[in-house]
Amino acid sequence: MERTAGSHKLLLMSKTEIFPVLSVGSNQARERLKRIKNRNVTVSSEVVAKVEAIVRAVRAEGDSALIRFTQEFDKVSLTNLQVSRKDIDEAPKKTDARLLEIIRESADNVRRFHERQRQNSWMEQDIDGTILGQRVIPLERVALYVPGGTAAYPSTVIMNAVPAQVAGVKDICVVTPPSKDGSVNAVVLAACSVLGIENVYCVGGAQGIGAAAYGTETIKKVDKIVGPGNVFVAAAKKLVYGDVDIDMIAGPSEVAVLADSTAVPAEIAADLLAQAEHDRNAAAVLVTTERKIALKVQNEIKSFLQKLPRKDIANESMYRNGAAFVTRDIEEAVGLVNEIAPEHLEIVAKDDWDILGRIKNAGAVFIGRYSPEPVGDYFAGPSHVLPTGGTARFSSVLNVDSFVKRSSIVYYSKKAFERNSRKIRIFAESEGLTAHALSIKVREKGGRKR
Repeated sequence: MERTAGSHKLLLMSKTEIFPVLSVGSNQARERLKRIKNRNVTVSSEVVAKVEAIVRAVRAEGDSALIRFTQEFDKVSLTNLQVSRKDIDEAPKKTDARLLEIIRESADNVRRFHERQRQNSWMEQDIDGTILGQRVIPLERVALYVPGGTAAYPSTVIMNAVPAQVAGVKDICVVTPPSKDGSVNAVVLAACSVLGIENVYCVGGAQGIGAAAYGTETIKKVDKIVGPGNVFVAAAKKLVYGDVDIDMIAGPSEVAVLADSTAVPAEIAADLLAQAEHDRNAAAVLVTTERKIALKVQNEIKSFLQKLPRKDIANESMYRNGAAFVTRDIEEAVGLVNEIAPEHLEIVAKDDWDILGRIKNAGAVFIGRYSPEPVGDYFAGPSHVLPTGGTARFSSVLNVDSFVKRSSIVYYSKKAFERNSRKIRIFAESEGLTAHALSIKVREKGGRKR
């Protein structure tokens, strides 16, 4: 999000405006909560029009459009869109050995967790010969969008690709913008190498999403696109949805911390800032029964902010969407958390496991002092791809089920058909679907013979 004159003005305001402490039920709390819940950026009509034109060109022109847009948007001239196998194989050698080992261990943790989610096909036979069942079938081809350019996100590769691999997806490709020299970051390629991902394409933005959705001479059409990106990537994913599946339209990151008097203010402040530094529109919320804790967290935030390299982003995020909500009791705190339905929820309270049982809406829940949200971002095991913007009310974390489809299996024996045919025919006739009824009637006793 571009910084505006208005946002600059926010930073010049008194620091007391940063991360206000508010009593739940007050007018200020209601207004703040409304602002936080409604903060998702609306994609402008101009962005939508640009994305539509880009995707339309990619569908019509293929690789030539990808090369043209990469030159236009990334200022990089490419002759090959696909990263060579040699570059992928050599990437681990260019990566710090300690970091490479951590990437491997993280991938193992994620794989071990998601192995427990895998479901099997099943069949069940009744005494009359009826067989009903369900086939669980992995998607054939998935594209993972990894933000690139000056940044490197190997964790994005791990958290998206490993659940797909566990699901049984055989063909996983990575689509990522090039660096200024036309290469892909070596650490990202190292993560691909560790996971055995062989197809990496040096193209990003809406054009990369369009290529994955519809295919070009170089990039195969996929069944599903996953992974985060900027507003152009999000708009492109929304545009192609229906022709391919997508994981979600992810909004700005968010965290809520539910804390009582046992919480350590400095730790809570650091956890809130960990989300605030993501994006100027990120949200960092403390829900607590203790005003003293809230005030101490507020002071710690002000202190930590001065030391952060990304302090301008974190500062504005806190001003826009940060707040401490003080509740009368833990029940009110739980109710507020369920209303917010946060992407990340930390519970730092004496009765943390009991509180967990009352949480209905959260993408991921981190329990206890030693389970800060970054543990889940990088290492613990569950995918860090989570529903944002309150969609945890009805959406789930990216998981193995995100990469499979299910087919129902129905087999009726002659005995089962004769026992139920009249009921099925009457049902069809009640809906006025006479051909449906005919399909049953011709098979009934006395119906048409072979």
